[in-house]
Order: sequence, then C-alpha cells, then structure tokens
Amino acid sequence: MLKNLLIVGGGTAGWLTAALLSKLLATGRGGVAITLVESPEIATVGVGEGTFPSIRGTLASIGLSEADFLRGSHGAFKQGIHSADWVRAPGTPGMPSYFHPFSLPSQRGSLELLPYWLLGAAGDVPFAEAVTLQKTLTDARRGPKRIADGDYEGAMNYAYHFDAACFAQVLAAHARRAGVEHVLATVERVELGEDGHIAAVHTRERGALRADLYVDCTGFRAALIGEALGTRFQGMNGVLFNDRALAMQVPYARPDAPIASYTIASAQECGWIWDIGLQQRRGVGYVYSSRYCDDACAEAVLRRYVGAAGDGLPVQPIRLRVGYRETPWFRNCVAVGLAGGFVEPLESSGIGLIETAAYLIGHLFPHGGELAATARLFNRLMVGRYRRIFDFIKLHYCLTQRRDTPFWIDNADPRSVPDALREKLAMWRTRPPHRLDFVTDLEMYLPASWQYVLYGMEFRTDLAARRSSYPRYDEAQREFRMIREVARHALSDLPDHRALVERLCTGVAPQLARGT
Repeated sequence: MLKNLLIVGGGTAGWLTAALLSKLLATGRGGVAITLVESPEIATVGVGEGTFPSIRGTLASIGLSEADFLRGSHGAFKQGIHSADWVRAPGTPGMPSYFHPFSLPSQRGSLELLPYWLLGAAGDVPFAEAVTLQKTLTDARRGPKRIADGDYEGAMNYAYHFDAACFAQVLAAHARRAGVEHVLATVERVELGEDGHIAAVHTRERGALRADLYVDCTGFRAALIGEALGTRFQGMNGVLFNDRALAMQVPYARPDAPIASYTIASAQECGWIWDIGLQQRRGVGYVYSSRYCDDACAEAVLRRYVGAAGDGLPVQPIRLRVGYRETPWFRNCVAVGLAGGFVEPLESSGIGLIETAAYLIGHLFPHGGELAATARLFNRLMVGRYRRIFDFIKLHYCLTQRRDTPFWIDNADPRSVPDALREKLAMWRTRPPHRLDFVTDLEMYLPASWQYVLYGMEFRTDLAARRSSYPRYDEAQREFRMIREVARHALSDLPDHRALVERLCTGVAPQLARGT
C-alpha cells in the first residue's frame, strides 16, 4: 500500500501539485500523507507567468477563492494572446498581427461558422474577430466578467497573468492549511535501493526522508528522475529553436495605467518577446535562440522594446532545456514541471502541464502498489500531450511568411516540422480542422485554438470543390452580423479591466468604467 508521498522541490510545480493532491488524495483524513521538501537557498524567479483557462477549474477544485488568488499573486485576467509580426516582417504590407481568443467560436443553432468564413461570408474580417466578441472587448480594455459573477465564472472564457513567486507562496499557504507537511531542507543526495527504486533523499538539515512515491519538482536539474535514475530526455531543439530567455520587471508609468488582459507576443529577429500585465508592473522577456543571437544582442533587442521604462533595470537570464522525458514516471518517481519537460511559453503550456500531471497522479494513484502499470498509462498520456503541444507551437513558426532573418527562414523549413503536423497541414489544405483530427485525452488545446492560430497565420484552405456542402451561407452572414452587434452591446456590460481587478482584490467598489 502507498501511504506516503514526498514532493521534492517547491515553486509553482511543487506547491500546485501539493495543493491538488491534498484534495484528491484526502490528506489529513486517513488518506495519503504528503510532504514537500524545498531548499531555503533556492528562490523562485518572479517572472510574469501566463496560464491557460484550465487553471480556473484547478483553483476552484482546491478551494482557493478567486479574490484571494488574485490578491496574493498580484494577478490579472488573460483573455488570449495578441501575436504581433509573426505572419510577416514589420513594414511589410498586410495585417501586422492576429489574436488568439480563449472564447470558442459562436455555434448558435449548430451552425459551424469556420467553413462559411473561409467561403467569404464574413467579408474581410479576421477569423477570431468574426466568430467571437473577445477581440473587440480586449481592444476596449474590458475585463472578461462582471463583478457579480461567481468565482471563476464570466461572460468570456479567461485565464490569468500573475507573479510566479507570489503564486507559489499563495499555493504553499493553501496546501499547508490542507495538511501538507512542509520541510525546509536542502537535498544533498538521492539513495537508490537494490531494486533501483529511490530508497530515500538525504538532506543537510533533516537527514533521510523516505516515502512510497517521490515527485520530482526540482526544475531543469531533474535531481531524481534525471540525475539519480538516469531517464532519457528527448530534446526538441530541432523543432523549436529557442533555448534562452531574458526576463525583466517593468513598472507602470503611473498607478492607474491600463492593464492589458491578453499576452502580447511580439516576434523579433531571432525569437519573440512576451509582455504581460500584472497589477503593479509588466513582466517582459525575450525568448530567443543562441544559434542565431548572442546574449548581448538579445539584451539590446529587449531593451529596445521596453524603451526608457527599462533604463537601469536588471535582466534575469534563463537557460531553457526544450524537450520532454520519455518516461516521466519511472519506478517510484514521477516528474512534474520542468523536471518532466519544457515547451517555450508561447501558449502558456507550462502550468497547464503541471495541472495535467498532478491530476493524473491523483486520479491514477496506485494505492495498492501497482506502480509499473500506472507508470505506463501516465507516460503514454503525458508524452502524447507533450508531442501535440510541440506540434501546436511549431504551427506558429512554420507558417510564417517572414524571410528577413535566418531564424525565420529555418523555422519555415519543412525539415523542422514534425511528421504529424505536416500530415495535418496537408489535409487542411482542402478541409478545415475537425474534432476528429484530435485525440481528446491527449490534447491541451481545443480545435478552436488550432483554428485561431492557423487562420491568424493566413493559412489557406480551399473549399471551392465542396461549396455545395455548405448551404447555410445566408444564415452564416446573419450570424456574423449578429456577433458584431452583440460585441458593441457587450462593451457597455463589462467593466474596465483594471477597475475589475482592483474591486475583486480590495472589496471596495470603485467606479467600474464602462463603455457607452
């Protein structure tokens, strides 16, 4: 019987796993005893972090109120990703950006709008703007919900931006209240038994710590799953080239400055810059490839983007190891977070993968000791998800029309595109993506997300030969007009984003600015 679980490492990965497993495994009520050990010498980097909408269900399930979460993590709302200069280089004729909203395309009356958009029923309106209200609302700086909406509920689908270090502290306090034992100690070595399983982790301050199952949340170091157990890491730099990042914390020019409710992802010569809005500052960082750009050049690009607001501010360098563990659960150890793999943060998959791993551990937990069978199922589900996420992120790069630098030229080279993605793109030349193209239990991104990126990047799907299969053209035109009209009305119904965040965090009712 497995009764004791030891999480090695804190941060978002460790504490989110601890908080979720304390709920799923009934810690403190005769369930599994959960201990988290972290070193007091290792600090969490407080870069701005983005999430995917799945985080709302996770936070609700552990019983953390939305206001407490936003207040403690310095968080704000995120309704999508604004991608600038990905399709073509700056100054080139054509649309300079596209938007990936989190709300799904309208499907009133079971009418699927995508084929009719491809046939021209919406005119020259971009796909995301034609099928949802969300871009109109975010452009007007509206929040995704009304103050009267319940926790984690809103008119628009949404996620969050927050300070990663503060978020980990919020989760830690919540998990400790739920019964997770917290040990401050530095792990110096991992002891293996004769059967090759982990027998103990030895700490400087507390000696040996033993458990039935060990969760490795030690980040890129992968002290248990990698250093001690020697599992293979599958690098993916041949698909995604970026292996460095520089992060900066940029203050607002004034306390009441607007907060963007979307991630800004701005393509650069050798990578891209993230720009996310928190309550008191922006988190800005440059993700780039060392094959095409040295660190000094990268810092110059970042500082040029930030401008005078960044004068005198330090940058935090981050080395990225892009890829995944082929066996993230091996023997009595399971890797979560960076120890299990890393995909560049373009679509905020990092925390979503932590959520998935912790969810699987909790629901597949081998109470009776069935480690090998559980590990095989966990590995199949996690590795399958990683592979599909790599395909989705590569989609952003391989469809580019940019040919201004070697970085973008090489990204569009078909030899860097995974076979599975090449096959999908070939099929989508004559039909739009369909739910049957995706395996539900292995997908992080719904078909709509693929559609938003695919057609935001100006991919061409030719439906001329199938035009007769879509007889509801006039009805689709009316629906596109209705969406534009509803968007205008919604502007007067949803509050200003900053005002909404401040109201939720303080409980004080400022004037929630609305449209007219």
